[in-house]
Formats: sequence, C-alpha cells, structure tokens
Amino acid sequence: MTHLHKVRLLPILKWVSSNFVDCYKIPFFCTANNPRFYRTKKVCDNGNVDNTSIDDEQFNSKFSVAATTEAQAALVDYLHSTRSLHITDAEYLSKNSPVFVEKLLQKVHLDGGVGGSVTRFLRYHPINEFEPFFESLGFRPSQYRHFLPRNLMFLSDDELLLENFNVLCNYGIPRIKIGGIYKKAGEVFRYAHGVLATKLQAYEELGLDRSFMSKMIVCCPSLVIGDANIDFIKSIDILRKGGIECYRIEEHISEECSYNWSHVHALLNLLCKNGYSELLGGLLSQSPGVLFEDSGDRTLSLIVFLVKFGFSMNEICSMFLQFPQMQVGKFLLNMRQCYLFLTEIEMEILEIGNIIRSHPLMLGSLALKKTNSLLSILNVGKKRLCDTILENPQEMKNWAKGSKVRPLPKSGERLRSRMLKNKFLLDLGFLENSSEMEKALKGFRGRGTELQERFDCITLAGLNKKVVCEMVRTSPQILNQTKDVINMKISFLVNELGYPIVSLITFPAFLCYTIPTIKLRLAMYNWLKDQGKVDPMLSLSTVIGCSDKVFLKRYVQLHPGGPEFWQDLKKKFDSEQSHVV
Repeated sequence: MTHLHKVRLLPILKWVSSNFVDCYKIPFFCTANNPRFYRTKKVCDNGNVDNTSIDDEQFNSKFSVAATTEAQAALVDYLHSTRSLHITDAEYLSKNSPVFVEKLLQKVHLDGGVGGSVTRFLRYHPINEFEPFFESLGFRPSQYRHFLPRNLMFLSDDELLLENFNVLCNYGIPRIKIGGIYKKAGEVFRYAHGVLATKLQAYEELGLDRSFMSKMIVCCPSLVIGDANIDFIKSIDILRKGGIECYRIEEHISEECSYNWSHVHALLNLLCKNGYSELLGGLLSQSPGVLFEDSGDRTLSLIVFLVKFGFSMNEICSMFLQFPQMQVGKFLLNMRQCYLFLTEIEMEILEIGNIIRSHPLMLGSLALKKTNSLLSILNVGKKRLCDTILENPQEMKNWAKGSKVRPLPKSGERLRSRMLKNKFLLDLGFLENSSEMEKALKGFRGRGTELQERFDCITLAGLNKKVVCEMVRTSPQILNQTKDVINMKISFLVNELGYPIVSLITFPAFLCYTIPTIKLRLAMYNWLKDQGKVDPMLSLSTVIGCSDKVFLKRYVQLHPGGPEFWQDLKKKFDSEQSHVV
C-alpha cells in the first residue's frame, strides 16, 4: 500500500446543458385508429416554457399535492417500466426532484386526469433523466447544469455512473449525501467496473466497518481516490491503540467538515510522543475539537503559541484535559487578543509571559473588550492598569465583552500598599528615595502586608532578622512568591536535599528557582561527580545560579555522554511531572 499523496481535486468538467424536453419533441399526426393523439393546438406553449423560471432556492409548487403525487407516480412508472430503472431508484428520483416534476407539469397539456396526461406526454417526449437524478442527490437546477453530459439523456447510457452510484448506495451511504461526493470527487463516478468496490473492501479488511467508513467518505471523498490514505489509516490506528473504538470517532466527526488527515496525524503523533496516547479517550469525550477542529490545525497553532511563552508539552497536554467547552479557534483568538491587550497597555514582556503561563485557561476563555474602551471605562492610565492586573490577574474576568464594567476605585488602597512597602524597606535598612529602594519597589509583586508575611516565613525557618534583611537587600525578588511557595522550597532544601538552612544566606536566590529546575541541575551534577568530571565540593549557587546556556557549556559538555544523559534526564523529569499533574 503506497502513501496517498495530497491530491488536489480536479475541477469537474463544465458541460453545456441542453433542454432535451424541447429538443426531442416528436410531431404527431392525426390517425383514425388513434384519435386521442389528435391535437388542434400545440402540446405546450413554447413561449411560456422557454421563459418559465422556477426559483429552486425558494421552491413553491403551483400545483396541488394531489396533482404532484399523480405526476410522480406516472414518472415512476415511466422510469421503471419504460426506461428499466430499478423500482427503488425510480421512486427515489421522482419523489426527490420537485423542481423537475413542476417543470414537467407545466409542459403537459392536462386533458383529464393528471397521471394519464403525464403518461401520454412521457410516451412521446423523452426526458433528460440526468436532471431528476442530480436533483434527487441534493443539487438545485442552477448547480447541476454544469454536470449534465452533452450527448446523453438516458441514465442507462452512462453505465459507470450508475454502477458507482449503486456501489455507494449499497455500501450504506444515503443517496442525498452522494451529491456531495459527486461535487468534491466526480472522478469516483468514472471508475471502471469493480474498482470502487475494491477500494471500499480494502478499508474493511483493515477492520473499518461500513457504518464508520460511510461517514468518513461523505466527509472526505478523497479517501477513495488513489490508494488508501496512509495518514487516515495511521490516525485511526493511533486512536484505536488509545482505546477508542471507531463508533466513538464517528460520533465526533462532522459531515459538514472536510478533514486533512495528514494534519490530524501530525497532531496525534505529537501528543503520543509526549506520552498522552492513553489519555486520548478522555480528551475525545471532553474536548473532541482539540483533536479534529479544522483537522487539528487550530490545536497545532495553539501549541506553537504556548511554546513561545515557555510552556512544555506536558503542561500543554495537561491543560487540554481541562479544556473549556468552546472551539479551539475561539480559545486561541481570545489568548491572542489578551496578549495584544497586555502589550497595548505596555506591560513588560516577562510579566506578560508570567500571566499567560499562570492563567492560560482563564485567558483563553475570556473575550476582552477593546483596550481603548477599557482605559476609558475604568478611568485609569496604562501603568495603573498594569499594576492592577499584576496584583490580581483574575480582575480581567470583569472586563469581558457583554459585562458591565465599572471604573476602578480610587487608588487609595494602592497608595496605602506603597506606604507599607516603603516602611518595610526602610526597616530593612534601605535609604529613603534611593535608587536601590526604587528598584526594590519596582521588583516587588504583591501588597505591602504580604511582604512582611513572606519575610516572616524565612525568619521562622531559623534565620535571624538581620540576616534575612541582608538577603532581601541582595535579592529582593525572593519575596515575590507566596508564603506557601517559600515554605515549600525551604522544606525541599532542608529535608530533601539535606542542606542546612544557613545555605540560603550565601545563595538567597535559591528561592527564585523552580524545584524541577533544581532537581534537574543537581541530578546532572551528581552524575558528573560520579564520572570524576567536576569538583565534588561546588556550592549550590555555582551549580544552580548560572544560566541554562552556561550550565550546558560549563558542565554538561564536560563528558562525551553528557548531552545524551542530559536529554534523558529532561525526559524523565518531564514524564514524572506529567504523572503528578
């Protein structure tokens, strides 16, 4: 089985249609033996016929239901008895081509019963059978005119069309949906004898039942063009290995959409490489759009967007498991608009990144009002708005489209918070109005009362106030974390790493690093110690305090197997983190 290359559907040939009813009129002569065919006037008024135009988009019959029913019955008898179409095909064509039946009634001279008049008309006026055929498949006359063959008028003259049509019908595809297949992939109806049936059989041999494949072919007629679609088969295989049966996939596939299975496969493959194959079932039940919306393109775009802000694939996959009930495209649009809003109020890029990383689900679910409108309604400047968001990003929920936004309260609370921060820094020994104090104020996040609480966490851990004051002077950013985070990192340092609390005196910035980063660095350092490649007495600040680029150059690359071991460590820690989530 060869790979099915991406095929650009060939446009269906545009044939010129002919009005066969008018073209094939047969002159009648008066005979004594058959007086009922004698006419003193034309069967129909050519002027009326040529100018008759039925609005097929808003069709309203001018004839009664009874007359239409009799005409349909006469048409069934003609197609079945005279033209030898199968009775099922004849009935479907006549009952599902109302515009054609209406035009037929307009051409018939109603002399006596409608059924008899139509029967007599059809006996001597052959119709273009392709017209009711295409209309019964869901096409309007204005749409199927381009499909009418130039030199044919009887369906039986196009054996391939009828055979392939019947193959699709017998396979279980509803007739009304076959029109969409014809429009998207007309070449399917030109296949030689037995070809289409063989292609369908090939999918069944792969374990894909008719019900499932019928829906797939309606969505993606390209599946029966050329060889079997390799990306489609691989995608279904990944889903089935994840414990998802075909009937569940079928439930979440829309016949209104067309799917690019190479893109779907790219997304599924990416998720599986990150260890999420077993969670595809839950993802399909909770948020099927993550897998199938726009063939997975929206999700891939969202992943790229999040990766740019430092998200790992494990974090992204975990977020998908909590995805809100909304379209992925809308979620991505909201996130982009929130990012644009934060840039328009001139927030620092690092601060924007922190907000996006800490509140992705909120931002994706939030359709914000325009920036200028918010600044006007809230009655604030950009700096005040930035500070408000940094202190409480959840405040942005109140600024969504459709909500009533009230001006922000006067900044008395903000002034009180700044006064508490000033007092706190003065108590630490900072000089009032000094550049050092101003820098510390800009670096602090949170209310003034929170700074004292965080400071107390460190002193309660066993360090005296004077020492902690000096630590804050050296690294004021250590107080930007909550009490719980500070306590957790101190516990990790003492209880898991086995370092004394006094280690923080020389390296207070330890509290600013994430625990996974610290674990990863120390694991690499310990391995290098075992290999005899590094000084076994290096301090925490030396190993943890350098940048990733410097760490790779200074330590990882000391050993020939270092880069490979480093990558294995990263995969191991990422996997552990995903299981914790």
